[in-house]
Amino acid sequence: MAGFGYRILGFGAGCAGPAYIEATGGNETITDGDIKIHIFTGDGNLCVTSKGRAAGSNQADYMVVAGGGGGGQGTGGGGGGGGFRLSSGTASGCYSVPSPLGGCVPGIGVTLGAMPITVGAGGTGRQPGGPAGTLGGNSVFGSITSTGGGVGSGGDGTPNGPTNGRPGGSGGGAHLNNPSFGNGNDPPTSPPQGNNGAPFSGFVGGGGGGAGQAGSGKTGGNGASAAIAPAPSTGSGDNQVYSGGGGGGSDQTSQNGGNGGPGGGGRGGNRQNSPTAGAAGTANTGGGGGGRGLPSGIGNTGGSGLVVVRYKFQN
Repeated sequence: MAGFGYRILGFGAGCAGPAYIEATGGNETITDGDIKIHIFTGDGNLCVTSKGRAAGSNQADYMVVAGGGGGGQGTGGGGGGGGFRLSSGTASGCYSVPSPLGGCVPGIGVTLGAMPITVGAGGTGRQPGGPAGTLGGNSVFGSITSTGGGVGSGGDGTPNGPTNGRPGGSGGGAHLNNPSFGNGNDPPTSPPQGNNGAPFSGFVGGGGGGAGQAGSGKTGGNGASAAIAPAPSTGSGDNQVYSGGGGGGSDQTSQNGGNGGPGGGGRGGNRQNSPTAGAAGTANTGGGGGGRGLPSGIGNTGGSGLVVVRYKFQN
């Protein structure tokens, strides 16, 4: 029996499992030296076959970008950028251009089997006389949730009057007839996942907040940079910018709508839609939708989000 017991213990010691995280999944998978990167542009699963060990790798870095909020209509405020959460890179080596929001945020452990990944859709714009528009969808990886961007305020041509700019990852901008912009980083995270929208500016709606900066006047706030994945084909290249706020829509022919913030924020629309009724947030950046100028029409849609998972898979 003693010999039999010894053989069992020896077998167990030899089956401690691989030293590194092993996984598949994503719309694109990249290897960069000893690093593997999974990019999700839509919902899916990270299928984990090994959790790894501390001697190799057992923590994954991440970037989780939520969908941007929709823009307001009728001199509407810009939609807020989607919540932006990024680990610092210590789990898989420093990024070539670290984000100012990365800070000392650690990576997270993975679990065996299918880990669901949610990529938030862009929020819809407000409709005149109809639905108030929607926040961007949340994006989720494991214990990390980024909150969708807030809807820009709208109001002209609606039976119930102006609506407030809504809170979210970053907040929506204010409407000409309603100074209430949305707060960002709602619910709060540390580091902050986003910033406030802006009050209206003259005869133009306020810009939506971005991950790196609050909305300013009619201009959407700047997004935040990240260099977690060298993948220009999907918009995730070195030092790319995400979660910019949408620009506000204009009430006057003499004033243009506001510019969207860098990071996929959509431009705000001009009066009479000339030369443009504004622009949607860019897909897979979490950019907020641009506010609509007069006459009233549906606010512009926010951009969808993105999830990136990165870890060391060999040495």
